[in-house]
Amino acid sequence: MTESNVTHSGFKNRSDLHVARKIWHMAGVFAIFSGWIFLPYWLSMTLLCVVWLMFVPVDIIRQNNKLVNENLTQMFRPIMRSSELNRLAGTTYLLTGVILIGLVFNRGIVAISLLFLAFADPLASYIGIKYGKDKIFGHKSVQGFIAAFVVCTVCCYLFLFYNEVTQHLMIASLLAGLVGATAELIPFAKIDDNFTMPVLSSMGLTILFYFFGFYSFFPPL
Repeated sequence: MTESNVTHSGFKNRSDLHVARKIWHMAGVFAIFSGWIFLPYWLSMTLLCVVWLMFVPVDIIRQNNKLVNENLTQMFRPIMRSSELNRLAGTTYLLTGVILIGLVFNRGIVAISLLFLAFADPLASYIGIKYGKDKIFGHKSVQGFIAAFVVCTVCCYLFLFYNEVTQHLMIASLLAGLVGATAELIPFAKIDDNFTMPVLSSMGLTILFYFFGFYSFFPPL
């Protein structure tokens, strides 16, 4: 078995703004959201599973093969972090998390969680890196948390409003924003937040929307 480790030279760190990665993340997750909303459930899940099968096994293989690892990391250099060179990529965690919530949670809950993941995660990271002086957990900051809260609140408000869910709209959106921002903030062991954020968001939104009685407004699977 070939040693897979490659050097970090020339790759961005978590503390870098890494705008190309953030744009890629937002575009990719929003594409998943669009498919989730406009395609039949079975087709959305099938496409997600196909992409998972195309990406994740290769990501696992490169951990044990230096040549494969070097070729792939050079190919994806503009959007990879140095921390991903010798461990699973964030996309592996993201795809796994999205498939999991798609199998378990209400379709509307999943849609909102995808919006949180698409926009709150990268924008909170951007604000946290650029302006985050008051740290909470590791690299997480008060400023990043506030940014995530605002983005999640706006995303939830727009989604509910578009789906004509108007009762308790503002308070539900604010509480959903708190759920999303907390899911983005809290570290869960050493699991990548591309997995934990959609899962924790979906869990929190399920409890919240059950309390508000929103399930009847969301499209069935």
